[in-house]
Amino acid sequence: MSDVRRTDAVLLLVAIVWGSSYLSAQTATAALPVLLVLFARYALSGLACLGLVASGRGPRRWTREEVRAGVPLGLTQAAVLVVETYGVAHTTAANAGLIISLTIVLTPLLDRAGRRGGLPAAFYAATGVCVLAVGLLMSGNGFHAPRLGDLLMLGAAVVRAGHVVLVGRLTVGRAIRPLHLTTVQTLVGTVLFLPAAATDLPTLVRADGATWAQLVYLALFCSVFAFLAQTWAVQRTSASRASLLLGTEPLWAVAVGIALGGEHLTALTGLGAALMLTGTYWGQAVERAHRTAGAPRPLESRPAEEDPACRTTTLTNT
Repeated sequence: MSDVRRTDAVLLLVAIVWGSSYLSAQTATAALPVLLVLFARYALSGLACLGLVASGRGPRRWTREEVRAGVPLGLTQAAVLVVETYGVAHTTAANAGLIISLTIVLTPLLDRAGRRGGLPAAFYAATGVCVLAVGLLMSGNGFHAPRLGDLLMLGAAVVRAGHVVLVGRLTVGRAIRPLHLTTVQTLVGTVLFLPAAATDLPTLVRADGATWAQLVYLALFCSVFAFLAQTWAVQRTSASRASLLLGTEPLWAVAVGIALGGEHLTALTGLGAALMLTGTYWGQAVERAHRTAGAPRPLESRPAEEDPACRTTTLTNT
């Protein structure tokens, strides 16, 4: 297998893992309280990250910049996962994966808030397509009051977009090691969720093997593995190529929800899914072209990690 194909395969695997995470989170929260699931996921991820830091080469101590960035990003990351996990517990895995993809078009909007120079009209048209798609996804079998889970996932998309913008503000141009930053975030999340989950810890200990398998999958595969694999891959390809492959995540969320979760799309939600994918890919392409036109050198010649769409310093997927 060539290096290009190997890199593409790794990025596609990351998208598949993240797409499957919504059904895993839904299954885990059906057996355990949401806050207990989040504590277990953070604690397992934190232990794995600490092990990787201890076994790695180079300095193991955290710098001040890594701690200063990691603590606030740990707080915002925890906010993202709280809203996401409560949301996926009250909607379908397919809807969760599709609605959260709104982050792709919300992030540039928030990032440019208060700055000179707006985005092209085509970007706002793409955003409008996504908004229409959300309405159709929330309609289910017909138009009715939005479901709680769908509204929570909509809120999660807004919070995640804000988190991604904050990542850029706190990390760009600074000597911050992704693994060390992620370790700080996971430890912050573990500390945050421990008090809320403390009374339910006996329930966690008594959980059956299937539930523990979901928790381990969420922590080690959907978080630690996916993060490290993405970091490795985007250093070996272009930002546009990585963004395109990682952008298939909602497709896998739908596929896993239907194939393994027994979910189904009605005519309205099927149309909503198609519009959401169209709108997010269109908006992503317009934003990238607009950013490239204003860049001093072609985007493809930059390191992939300079592209906000491929920034790899946090674990934000459910």
